[in-house]
Amino acid sequence: MLRPRAAGLLVVMTATSSMAMGATGAMAQEARRPVPMRPPLFFGESWKSLSTPPDDHNAWPASQAGVSNPSLELTLYGASGKEIQLVAGRGNVVPHNLWTGTTTSPSAAALRDRTNFVDLSAPLAKIRWVVRTSGFHQAWPIVRLADGTWLVGDRPSGLQADFNEHEITPSDLRWLKLDIARVVTVGTWIDHPDLTKVDSVGFADLMPGSGHGAGGYINVGRIEVYGSPVKR
Repeated sequence: MLRPRAAGLLVVMTATSSMAMGATGAMAQEARRPVPMRPPLFFGESWKSLSTPPDDHNAWPASQAGVSNPSLELTLYGASGKEIQLVAGRGNVVPHNLWTGTTTSPSAAALRDRTNFVDLSAPLAKIRWVVRTSGFHQAWPIVRLADGTWLVGDRPSGLQADFNEHEITPSDLRWLKLDIARVVTVGTWIDHPDLTKVDSVGFADLMPGSGHGAGGYINVGRIEVYGSPVKR
């Protein structure tokens, strides 16, 4: 017969062994779980100067001619979307950027890859862009789904007077439908839209611009989208 002290020690040893085996099993299971991988760079766009001379403010009307990536198509939206300007960079202070200051209505711009949709459903998919704002204006992320639905996400970039880099994780956002012709939100919140086939990615300024000088506008420089390509 075991003495009480020896019996107690045996119980403790058995419990400790069982706990260790359980922890080892959990660690092994965790090790077998696939490690999340960041999707590749799907596209990047930094804009380029046009061959024609700029206006007195060192800018041109934004157009396809200002897109530096030959795989991408630029489309402007809103009643005054064609008033969005492409502003030339100045040294390392101001990058080439799209500027909404001369718009007279809400406006938007979006880029579309000619041959692929992009899957933005992965937890580590992201949009990275360089943005400067004036007044209460902000750059709102927008996407067009494969079925033609436009959405605007609930986490804008803005409220800073200098160019800063921001990252947006699409899977973390809540979304509203966007009437792209007017660039206004409609309907109720959508928490988990299908982002596996995104046709276009861009930004919206949901307020009219105030013109040149401080007041209200956004500047959007380099745009990068990280996600997996999906053939059209």
